[in-house]
Amino acid sequence: MDIQRSGEDYLETIYILHQRTGYVRSIDIATEMGYSKPSVSKGMSILRELGYITMMQDGQIKLTKAGLKRAQEVYSRHKLIREFLISKLGVNPTTAENDACKVEHVISEETYLRLKDFMEKSGEEVK
Repeated sequence: MDIQRSGEDYLETIYILHQRTGYVRSIDIATEMGYSKPSVSKGMSILRELGYITMMQDGQIKLTKAGLKRAQEVYSRHKLIREFLISKLGVNPTTAENDACKVEHVISEETYLRLKDFMEKSGEEVK
């Protein structure tokens, strides 16, 4: 069973929050994403069932190896698309951020790899 866009968004958010603070709880995810605690709780339940996260006794959420891999893939696509939109097309950073959040879920692997190659050949460093 594969996860949907919302699941990828959750994984990406967990990854980013962990990078930022080293500690992630459901309330942190709800605050970051602007979602209700019950919505996040349901999402975490699904991700746990799929083997992407574990929930510790103290409420801390940790990515499994598979969850970390998936989160890094989504976040990498996001950063690359955002940077392309800003640096090559001159899109406003806020708009680029919002668009990258949408495109990261639907871009094909082929297009992503070609975009990555294009950015690397043009000397762009993806932040």
